[in-house]
This record gives sequence, C-alpha cells and structure tokens, in this order.
Amino acid sequence: MKDPAGCTTLPRRVHGFVLGLTLLVTACATGPRGARAQERPTSVIFLISDGAGAAHWTLARYATDDLALERMKTIGLVDTRGSDHVVSGSAPTASAYATGVRTFMGAISVGPDSLPVKSVVEVAMERGMSTGLMTTTAIQDATPAAFGAHVVSRTQLADISRQFVEKEITVLMGGGRRFFRPDMQGGRDLLAEAREKYSYVETVDELEALRPDTVDMLLGLLAETEMGIVAERGAGTLRKMTATALDILGRDPDGFFLMVENEESDTQSHDNTDQATITTEMLDFDEVVRLALDYQAEHPGTLVLVTGDHETGGLTLPYLSDAERTMYTAWTTPGHTGTLLPIFASGPGAERFGGIIRNDRVGQLLMELLGAGGR
Repeated sequence: MKDPAGCTTLPRRVHGFVLGLTLLVTACATGPRGARAQERPTSVIFLISDGAGAAHWTLARYATDDLALERMKTIGLVDTRGSDHVVSGSAPTASAYATGVRTFMGAISVGPDSLPVKSVVEVAMERGMSTGLMTTTAIQDATPAAFGAHVVSRTQLADISRQFVEKEITVLMGGGRRFFRPDMQGGRDLLAEAREKYSYVETVDELEALRPDTVDMLLGLLAETEMGIVAERGAGTLRKMTATALDILGRDPDGFFLMVENEESDTQSHDNTDQATITTEMLDFDEVVRLALDYQAEHPGTLVLVTGDHETGGLTLPYLSDAERTMYTAWTTPGHTGTLLPIFASGPGAERFGGIIRNDRVGQLLMELLGAGGR
C-alpha cells in the first residue's frame, strides 16, 4: 500500500516471526515523485562568513544569549582541502561549494584542468530561478566570484565583472565599483552597460530609498573597493542588503539562489585584530542569519546554509590563569589554517549536510537539491 507521499509500506518479518505490532519498511522512489523530490528546496540562502571557524562563533555565542544561529539544528564539519593542497583559500573552497569540484589555489570555478565547471548559479538559472550574490568586500572577490564566473585566477577582476553582467545575475551587491570603470575595462564602460539592464544604487541611503517591488534586477556598488568593518559600512548594512535582495528574488515563482558573504571576519583575522572587532563582525552576520531564518519561517521550502570557506588566524580562546579563568583571544598565524569548519543547515534537505563533509560534497548536494542530479 502507499502513503500520501507515494511511498510503499510493506509488512516485514523479523527473524522469521511476524511481530504483533507490524514493523513497516518504507520503500520510496528517488525520482521526481519520491521523497528526494519532496525534500528539494524551492529556494536556497547560502551564508558564508569568510575565515570564521568555531572560535569565531564562540565569541558571538558568549556575547549574547539570543544567537540566531542556535535555531539551526543540523550541524556538520567541512573538510576544506583543495585538489592539490591541504590548507585552502577562499577561491578553491568557494569554487568547491559552487561547482562540486575541488580545484587549485586561486582558481575560480574551473577544475584542476583549468576548464570551466558548471556552477550552482548556472543550474539555478537553467531552472528559471532568480539568483543573487552579495558581499561586504568587492563583488569581484573570490567568494562571490566563484558563484558567478569562471577564470583561472581570482586576480582577473575585470573579467569577473564582465561575466557577472553578461550572465545577468539578478541581484549583485557589494563594493568593487572601480573594476567596472573604463580604465579597468580596456576603455569599455561596463557600468554604463550594466545600468541599461539593472536598477543601480551607489549608497546605503539610495538602497534604503529603493522600492524593491518595482525592481527586477539590482546592481548595488556601495564602495569603490571593499565596504570595510561594521564601524565603516554601518551596523546592519549587510542585513539591509540581504532584505532588499529577498524582496526582489522572493517574487520569482520559480524560486531563487542567494549567496551572502561577510568578508571582514576573514580580513580582520588576517590582521589578528582585537576580540571586540571579531565579535562585532560575527554578531552583525548573525543578524543576517536571523533574517534568513525568519524568511524561511514564512517560506518553509527555503534551505538555509551557514558556513565559512576556511578558518583564518588559528584563533584560540585560552584563559588568563588558574585564579582568573577569563577568556581572551590568541592568534597562531596571520594566514589560513586547515581546521574543519562548522556548517549549519535548516530546511528541506538540511540533514544531508550533517557529519563530516567535504567542501566539494557541499556543492554536489546543492546541485542535487536544485535538480541537477548527482555526480
């Protein structure tokens, strides 16, 4: 017999005896009408706090009893290695998330052979979904670039800018205005071309004045290069950017894929900065997590993922002395580490991201959940 989900339930004999209470084995198809199809999200919000490991999130947790991240019940650890290295960087790990393929240092969504690999954004577009990429640094930086472009080096910022515009990603927001200018584009006025397709804003005030219900595509270049730490870009600015993106993307009946990055958790960790700065960055990012989970509560078909791309700084939290067990921050390196990263998931398919998982497997699961099939 079949249950309402289309699954077949069969009575089962255990050790040759039929139990008084029948054990049921559920046999479900994995095709379009089976359980796998039902677990597919209608939309995906992928949140990346660059460089943030467990210690970074610990600072946020100890600073508040109302951490939105605690609402996410599926937790795993990501193995961040690349195709030819152990301690990875933003470009290869974001590329693994975006394509399901591990690659070399500096590579942007090309495989170890330097050939382009289809990204989850392209899969979403093929399904008719809207797409969005945003960050607190230049929009051409490694993490957003991996989801929207294909180049052999993350330094090809002009090429990345062109690919974003030519691909017509629905919402693009961050810094990086200078890389659209003619002097960076060999005389081509890429910003003028983009403004023929996109509604355009250059400041947070212009963003706040925007009516998202009147916008089909949005380009927000809110700084010449990076947007800076919270004190520079403004508290809650990334949340405002994300809220605007959700207002625009959420109107698409076919759903959307949105990637949101905070870069400063990485940049400040490279600088081995003070505890207060890291805590502020993580709490500001957690407000974006809160927004995503609130959106999910209203749109339960939404999958929300929260992770980093690698750990930066080797941040540890030792205590001062046996007499005074006050925690302080200690850094072991100005570079990256190979530490496993926490990943948090909530929504359709979330349980598939639990346990220890490779970074390329995260990308493969995103592909599968969006209907591209497995590898």
